[in-house]
Amino acid sequence: MDPLGARSPIVDIETLPCWANSLAEGDAKMDGFSNEVCSISPFPYRKDINNKVILWKGDVVLLSCTAIVNTTNESLFDKNPISESIHLQAGPELRDELQKLKGCRTGEAKMTKGFNLAARFIIHTVGPRFNAKYRTAAESSLYSCYRSVLLFAREYSMSSLGLCVINTPKRGYPLEDATNIALRTVRRFLEKHGDTIETVVFAVTDLEEATYLKLMPLYFPRSLEEERRCLPILPADVGNAEGEPVIAERQIRILDKPGILHSESESDEEHLELEDIGTHAFAKMEGDIDKQRRLILQGQMSEAAVQKSHQRNYNRWLCRARAADLTDVASLKALYQTGCDKHGHVVVEIVGRNIPVTLIDPDKALLYFIHIMDHIAVREFVMVYFHTLTRDHNHPDSDFLKKLYDIVDVKYKKNMKAFYFVHPTFRSKMMTWMFTTFSVSGLKDKVHYVETLAQLFALISPEQIDIPPFVLEYDARAAARGIYATRLAEEHGT
Repeated sequence: MDPLGARSPIVDIETLPCWANSLAEGDAKMDGFSNEVCSISPFPYRKDINNKVILWKGDVVLLSCTAIVNTTNESLFDKNPISESIHLQAGPELRDELQKLKGCRTGEAKMTKGFNLAARFIIHTVGPRFNAKYRTAAESSLYSCYRSVLLFAREYSMSSLGLCVINTPKRGYPLEDATNIALRTVRRFLEKHGDTIETVVFAVTDLEEATYLKLMPLYFPRSLEEERRCLPILPADVGNAEGEPVIAERQIRILDKPGILHSESESDEEHLELEDIGTHAFAKMEGDIDKQRRLILQGQMSEAAVQKSHQRNYNRWLCRARAADLTDVASLKALYQTGCDKHGHVVVEIVGRNIPVTLIDPDKALLYFIHIMDHIAVREFVMVYFHTLTRDHNHPDSDFLKKLYDIVDVKYKKNMKAFYFVHPTFRSKMMTWMFTTFSVSGLKDKVHYVETLAQLFALISPEQIDIPPFVLEYDARAAARGIYATRLAEEHGT
């Protein structure tokens, strides 16, 4: 409302462009991509979902929709720009109704009528105060805010919802962190309950718009190409199936029937089988890990028990990967997914020159590999390793590679159809032969040496793979030297 008291024009959400129509011309959907084969991101391209989402810069109070959201405090009478605007335009009846509600807890939501607003309802929710020391609690509370609001929308069959940013500057929640939680929670809700709601409008201010424009493509990619580009820069923790933050410390596993004690006569294999009686994630308890490893070394555990132990170990690494901050490793751009090869296999690239082995934490490198590859390895894929212009400080040692190979899930080994080694040297060929012969099994037949990019393009179309510029330059120079050497040999022969 302006200083003279004139009411601002109401905004009909049906006149606003949906997110699906905001794709820039240069980001058009790539020909040759198959949604069936390449949609391996945790947030795959979904036009039907993008059609339900709107990013709009403006005051949420002006939206003509079923309900809008008010971000407030525990007393429901916070003094922040959004809350004050809602109270001003809804009228005094809103204050009277809020007093009857007797407050609201952090992370929860309560609903009132919209009174004089264009929206029929107002959903009031209380965002957390942010303290870095209690970051985990703040993340869970903020997720709960968005989830509670969306559940209200589902319960009351609301066709449209106007969402403001559920936090205020005085509560101190970092905008980018909060935006990640907001976007992924809404995305997961629309995946499961999209049939219950037609439109969700993210109403943002000038200060918030840039962050939303930056992060929206990660959770609502508008093309397969945008999905592919965003996969390597997704946060390490993308939440669970509901968008809720994954907290490793909370993933405790206890026995489904804790009253049952194991007798000394029970075998360790029976003990492992009993561990898996429970089906709920909270109803499983791992056995003594050190004891299990000792039994594996002594050959006293069955193959099934060994597989279970290995799977549990991989799941622990995966849980750590989802919770860790891996932005420093991601910034190296040493591992990323591109397109598909000529057989429809997903292509994963590794750029050897971008791996500063002596400067990065090996465990972090392992976690990043698992974070990127877990979604990819569920389908058949190939890896392209550019050995071009690498130096000694770019070469992971065999112990690290063996540890990685031993940790990864069986799906990696089963679904990796080829490992293309581009621009190998004699030394690298010898080291690879020794590693695949003596350190790991089942990998040697999948390694293929590719001397030139022309050979690589016979396997993978150029438009389906990102070639680093220095690789292109090196290959062009090598090709020119080869032509020159051939001509000299021909002249010498004549």
